[in-house]
Amino acid sequence: MNVGERIKNLRLNKKFKATQFAKSIGISRVYLNEIERGIKIPTLETLKKICDALGVTLAEFFSTGENTISPEYMELIDNAKVLTQKQLKILNEFLKALREENDNV
Repeated sequence: MNVGERIKNLRLNKKFKATQFAKSIGISRVYLNEIERGIKIPTLETLKKICDALGVTLAEFFSTGENTISPEYMELIDNAKVLTQKQLKILNEFLKALREENDNV
């Protein structure tokens, strides 16, 4: 998967519309479209803005192989990022209980 395809996949997973996403990072929709289609290559500065808007680091963006996080796990992480510490603790306890239930089946 090339850089443009990766950007598009991540953007769509986050349910960002192209026009709104481009505006949020200070580029035109046309330029974003050219990047996503592989016609243009973003500068490092633009790529950093894209990654920031997508909530990934440059290292995560370029990671490949088995350590790639699935969209489902990314959604869980995104949801957890906005929780309070108390809410995270409750969520973690709930997940542990689900795991124990699965282990006992």
